[in-house]
Amino acid sequence: MTEMTLTEPLDPADEAPGAVPVEAACPVRHWEVPDLAGVDFDPTLTELMREGPVTRIQLPNGEGWAWLVTRYDDVRMVANDTRFSREAVMEQPVTRLAPHFIPDRGAVGFLDPPDHTRLRRTVASALTAKGVERVREKARRMLDEIVDGLVRAGPPADLTAAVLSPFPIAVICEVMGVPAADRHSMHLWTQLILSSSHGKEVSERAKREMSAYFSDLVALREDSTGEDVTSLLGAAVGRGEVTLEEAVGLAVLLQIGGEAVTNNSGQMFYLLLTRPDLLGRLRAEPEIRPRAIDELLRYIPHRSAVGLSRIALRDVEIKGVRIRAGDAVYVSYLAANRDPDVFPDPETIDFARSPNPHVAFGFGPHYCPGGQLGRLEEELLVDALLDRLPGLRLAVPPEQVPFRKGALIRGPEALPVTW
Repeated sequence: MTEMTLTEPLDPADEAPGAVPVEAACPVRHWEVPDLAGVDFDPTLTELMREGPVTRIQLPNGEGWAWLVTRYDDVRMVANDTRFSREAVMEQPVTRLAPHFIPDRGAVGFLDPPDHTRLRRTVASALTAKGVERVREKARRMLDEIVDGLVRAGPPADLTAAVLSPFPIAVICEVMGVPAADRHSMHLWTQLILSSSHGKEVSERAKREMSAYFSDLVALREDSTGEDVTSLLGAAVGRGEVTLEEAVGLAVLLQIGGEAVTNNSGQMFYLLLTRPDLLGRLRAEPEIRPRAIDELLRYIPHRSAVGLSRIALRDVEIKGVRIRAGDAVYVSYLAANRDPDVFPDPETIDFARSPNPHVAFGFGPHYCPGGQLGRLEEELLVDALLDRLPGLRLAVPPEQVPFRKGALIRGPEALPVTW
């Protein structure tokens, strides 16, 4: 794996006389982003990866076009380089998948360091490995109760509705400090915000309602000494370290992100239940499960298209392509996780893969703050369902499993199983 070479800001005068600008020779690919079932990799993304390390795309919403970076080293560079700004995106109607911007102005998703660092620091203690370990036993007990209910009801069952949805909701609400009585509302708002099929107004209204909820909850906890996220945010607001608007924006993103486990684990179990060879290994060799989960996280296409873009603040060259100041740039973590220079035979699921430096949770300052929590939940789910339901299998043919349509995060809408 070689390190890429970056140039200093490029001066238009440096171009050779008569040179054709790179973008003129690089066509814009209109990415329709189809609704895909199972763990099929997006064919358009596959083609873009073959066309080059840097291509141009236009997504269904927003305006204009954006650069797409797909190679592992380049993805990590852009994600970690201060010359590419999330905050600047707020000033441009960048081409995007969602009909609406999910983060509000001032939210951590659209902040750059040092403001981004300051805001994330307020909740770090709840989401570090040590902080996540504090909720391990509570999460395990909640999952045991949920699986108890599944077993009592008996087969067949929808694994998504019975386990894979209520468990992550319960865990993220516990970490956030959201009362159990409000879990259902949180789930409904999250589903509307993460869908592109209901239209901009419906999604925006759900976001406003969730924001109003957290505004009230955080404000009530300004003198709190609790260890949950809203208590930490409330205390930080009380000390004047962050504004209420900033705290609410972070709370909304963390709450929404917490439900990504439903979709990731849905894809994970769909894959295992359609690959008896892999499932058999995990049953027979429980000691390999943590490493296997990392490989599954690398492999599953957890989202549709790409996430949030960045804006180049200066001219930057990547693999011979000039990214000009003001250009929008997307990175694809899905593509990076299939880079053959980093992951030999990337289309093969290899539970012995080592090292496995996947970027399923992102990279750099915007690395998913819930990454440790998500990995913990996946481990608990695999242990509980494989050990307590040794006969677990699909109740319908694989092609009859319905997958979400118009969703930003991919996953089965239902996972019919029996045992």
